[in-house]
Amino acid sequence: MTSSRLVVPPTVRATLFSHARAGIGDGPREVCGILAGERGIGGNDGSDRVTEIHRVTNVADTPRVAYELDPAETLATIETIEETGQDVVGFYHSHPDSPARPSATDEAQATWTGYVYCIVSPTEDAVRAWRWTGECFDALDVVDADTA
Repeated sequence: MTSSRLVVPPTVRATLFSHARAGIGDGPREVCGILAGERGIGGNDGSDRVTEIHRVTNVADTPRVAYELDPAETLATIETIEETGQDVVGFYHSHPDSPARPSATDEAQATWTGYVYCIVSPTEDAVRAWRWTGECFDALDVVDADTA
């Protein structure tokens, strides 16, 4: 059973916002990447814990309103994460000028059942997360590592 919490240290949260704000300056465009850390299945309190993010190029045809992780970069990044003994916790992307909640496109393109999908909205100053069940997104509480 998985937890309904995603633990994110303040430094990682700041890095997510920095990347999302860089996307605003570039167009705006959605930015994306991979969350690395520890999946909580069977360990600790069951919470997923993010220890770092790995930026991946957004290769979507319409990066202002969509994201697509570069396939080759994604594979290489996942291998790097696993080689260091960490887990792929999930994925993140930004909504440069809309709320941090899954869009219809996000739901239609979600494929990693059981993994976290995190959305960063610099305009809302929000980081929110969901777990893809294979049918829908279940909301997660995003908590600071310092208070978890």
